[in-house]
Amino acid sequence: MSWIETVPFEQATGKLKKLYQRVTGPDKNVDNIMMSHSLRPHSMEGHMVLYKNVLHHTGNKIPKWFLETLGVWVSSLNGCAYCVEHHFQGLQRLLGDEPRGLAIRAGIEARDLTNVPLDEAQVAAMLYARKLTEAPAEMVEADVIALRNLGWDDGCILEINQVSSYFSYANRTVLGLGCSTKGDVLGLSPNNSGNPDDWGHS
Repeated sequence: MSWIETVPFEQATGKLKKLYQRVTGPDKNVDNIMMSHSLRPHSMEGHMVLYKNVLHHTGNKIPKWFLETLGVWVSSLNGCAYCVEHHFQGLQRLLGDEPRGLAIRAGIEARDLTNVPLDEAQVAAMLYARKLTEAPAEMVEADVIALRNLGWDDGCILEINQVSSYFSYANRTVLGLGCSTKGDVLGLSPNNSGNPDDWGHS
């Protein structure tokens, strides 16, 4: 499941056991990305706090399906199939429109947003995320102004930035430790956005 030792759910004790219990899905399943932190439970805790607050918080204004779209896009750009597969399933579940979701994925895989079923502002957010992912040192204020000119307010621009940044972190965690999707249940997420302490995957 990864290139480093991980602690199985059944063998977890202390803080790790409590964290596992908080992030479990069906049948006590813990995603491999979380299990990869098991030798340093404080690292898992930090990851989940960031993930929950960036992607699954009631304070966000951007629809969660589009935040997931940004995550799939960034993960694809980084070559992280693990996160692409997990979050594409989440995108599809949240969007509730399978043909549209497949069309979005086709554009992502082709690196061509010309005909994706997204509006102009959403495409601009995708382009911002691409530049931030591939050439972060080349970001300039004009990149933010372009989003603002298409109707994104500064709070939403922050959401776009944070989701894009989080996924690069998650992608590097997965790719650097060799996490696979073996044994994972794809597309689950902490859906109780109203409670930042509820990390359960369902």
